[in-house]
Amino acid sequence: MTAGLMKEPQTMSCIYITLFLFTMLLISRQDEFCCRQEFLLKNKNRTDKDEIELCENLTRLLLENVLPAHVAALFVGENKKNEDLYYKSYDCVCVMFASVPDFKEFYTECDINKEGLECLRLLNEIIADFDELLSKPKFSGVEKIKTIGSTYMAAAGLSGTPGQETNQDRERQPAQIGIMVEFAIALMGKLDGINRHSFNSFRLRVGINHGPVIAGVIGARKPQYDIWGNTVNVASRMESTGELGRIQVTEETSDVLQKLGYSCECRGLINVKGKGELKTFFVCTDSNKQQGMGLS
Repeated sequence: MTAGLMKEPQTMSCIYITLFLFTMLLISRQDEFCCRQEFLLKNKNRTDKDEIELCENLTRLLLENVLPAHVAALFVGENKKNEDLYYKSYDCVCVMFASVPDFKEFYTECDINKEGLECLRLLNEIIADFDELLSKPKFSGVEKIKTIGSTYMAAAGLSGTPGQETNQDRERQPAQIGIMVEFAIALMGKLDGINRHSFNSFRLRVGINHGPVIAGVIGARKPQYDIWGNTVNVASRMESTGELGRIQVTEETSDVLQKLGYSCECRGLINVKGKGELKTFFVCTDSNKQQGMGLS
């Protein structure tokens, strides 16, 4: 009877159709499962990629707070090893030291100012206002190096690629010196504003010099960007031997500034530690000063 049943075409057709539909159902469910798995995998990959990009962006932002942008990009890259020494030599960099010498006498630790906390709060306000100037397009070429107590150190001319300067870059080098002078004048203006609302009489003492430097990053866990060279040492001496409320520069820097349209007053020969006697100049910064031609 079973053999007879298997020979009936209608019965066999129903069985084949049922098997076919069941097979197609299995295949469709398998395809649906595979598509779902593929979708979840792509979604996970996309999420992982977004998280990686977010982490890289956050790392880059954090690094750019302590390193110049073009240096921070190297440390975010995959080919950079923490133990590699990063350094570059520059032919012409303008270096500035600006200090508030009176702050050392102002700082005291007593109950009135919460053991010096209020003094540090004011110093933080001063440095923060100085940092705010760096966000202005006019001072985009100025790079803050570090603060040493109440001394603010900055440099201009570090953004280019050393050894690959174009004629336009070389023409801009003198202008960087003028920009640094303008930055120093802006710092003095900021400090005057702080004096008005804090009832203090702080004055800035500034020293500027230009020339070749070596820039590099020291450390792996807490990298610090710094510059070294005779140019830096002389700029520091220009500040320490200067006068309150004035910008002291070397003779070479004065020559460049005068070509840019600034007025400089000869101070004469001063004894500079490790350098002997140097002829220095004060930059005229009154309200009627001429604007540097290189800044237009």
